[in-house]
Amino acid sequence: MDAYIEGVRVAETPGGLAAVVTLGVDGTGDVLPIFIGVEEATSIARGLDAEDIGRPLTHDLFLDVMEELGGRVERVVVTDLEDDTYLADLHVNTPRADAVVDARPSDSLALAARTNADIEVTETVFEAGSEPLEEYDELDDVRELMP
Repeated sequence: MDAYIEGVRVAETPGGLAAVVTLGVDGTGDVLPIFIGVEEATSIARGLDAEDIGRPLTHDLFLDVMEELGGRVERVVVTDLEDDTYLADLHVNTPRADAVVDARPSDSLALAARTNADIEVTETVFEAGSEPLEEYDELDDVRELMP
C-alpha cells in the first residue's frame, strides 16, 4: 500500500515526551502510528521541512555518504510487526546492484523525508496496526518543540 508521512507528533507522558509518526494511506481515514524516539521524530520533521541546520546530523551524514558513493534511496517499506516492534526495509539503488537493507522504520522514514522516496506499508501491517486519525489529532506537532 502506498503511504505518506501524515504527521510527526509528541505527547507529554509521566515518563517524559513520547513521539509518534503517523503514516497515512490514501483512501482511508486511518493512520499507522509508529512510536519512535523524540530525536528520530525531530529528524523526520527536519527532513520534511528540508531544514538545513548547518552541520549534518546522523541521517544527513548517512545520506551524504550514500550519495557520494553513487547510491540512492528508492523506497521504504514497513514490512512487519513483531512483538510490538515495526520492521522496515530500505531499498537502495547502488552502482553495483539494488540492495534491500533491514532498518528501523524511524531511520528509514527520516531518509525518505529527505529524498522524497516512496513509502509503502504492507496491507497486513496496516490492517493490524491502523487506528483512526482522530486518535492523534490532539497531540502536538513535534515542530512546535524544535529549537
